[in-house]
Amino acid sequence: MSATKAKTSGWRSWGQRGTVGAAIPMALGFEAVTQRFGAVTALSEVSLTVRPGEIVALLGQSGCGKTTLLRLAAGVERPSAGHILLEGRDVSAPGAFVEPEHRGIGFVFQDYALFPHLSVLDNVRFGLRADGQAAATGIALRALDRVGLAHLAESFPHMLSGGEQQRVALARAIAPRPGVLLMDEPFSNLDRRLRDAVREETAALLRETGATAMIVTHDPEDAMRIADRIVLMRAGRIVQSGTGEELYRRPDSLFAARFFCDFNEVEAKVSGGAVALPFGRLPAPGLAEGEAAVVCIRPHRIGLHAAGCGLAGRLISRRFLGEADHALVAVTGLERPLTVRAALPETMLAGHEVGVTIAPEEVLVFPAADQ
Repeated sequence: MSATKAKTSGWRSWGQRGTVGAAIPMALGFEAVTQRFGAVTALSEVSLTVRPGEIVALLGQSGCGKTTLLRLAAGVERPSAGHILLEGRDVSAPGAFVEPEHRGIGFVFQDYALFPHLSVLDNVRFGLRADGQAAATGIALRALDRVGLAHLAESFPHMLSGGEQQRVALARAIAPRPGVLLMDEPFSNLDRRLRDAVREETAALLRETGATAMIVTHDPEDAMRIADRIVLMRAGRIVQSGTGEELYRRPDSLFAARFFCDFNEVEAKVSGGAVALPFGRLPAPGLAEGEAAVVCIRPHRIGLHAAGCGLAGRLISRRFLGEADHALVAVTGLERPLTVRAALPETMLAGHEVGVTIAPEEVLVFPAADQ
């Protein structure tokens, strides 16, 4: 980006990579952790181990317990039952509870939690235990320089954009070189273009520090692009854990599958170990004879061709989205149109007869009761 453009937009790049101090990563563990708020159970016997230096994304809908798990790790809350472990040491046990400031954990809150009456520099310097103010100032300035905001050191939070506030909060969290870094929805308040840039730089910074990290998000793309492992949660429990590719390609449940793709869903019944669709019979492993099933077809794995190639269909509508088109296609034998995402030829217009093909290996079959 040119200097003129940067000045016009108010955007500045992050600092040079490789200039922030490395942390000594710690193992973080949860053993049968339960958390209740009155009659509400926010977490139910959650067990999870995060390896030193691993970046884990907690993914799920609002209210599933993600942030509660983060706050328990930080020591902001105490578990109703179970144990929080740092390097194998129980830091949540009654009588031996370790306060947040003594855990060696950094926390970036969703609202950034910057002190409005303190300058950017003082916000980052706050809580540093360096020997003397000069040493603390040097550490804080290096952290600000790494996130590209040293030039705003004397500004106050209300003078910053949302993206700049996020970067200040991140600088404050990494300045003490924590062994564990926790981030609660760090990109949710950013617009799409800024979100992509901040997410990329944050991922690079996490790799650079080497700290163990847990990041809460409800966006599967955030989780897949930044984390080594994704932990999918629902109603206070972990429902599946694995790499982004594992959860996308081999979801354990219809709930997990829906989280990573807006499928075309077709209802069917199992007969002879398979379900029958106009495209043919598809295996339904693990489903009982006569059981109701949901067949999930990925929109971007549906091919549209000239009429006569594949199953007969009719293009109902199409809308150009740039890299792909969003189309609705009526298919012989199906009650509802299929949604298709594909780059279509300009000559293929609404109302045209088309041929429809589907790769069977891209189709998932789940029990209808799995919802």
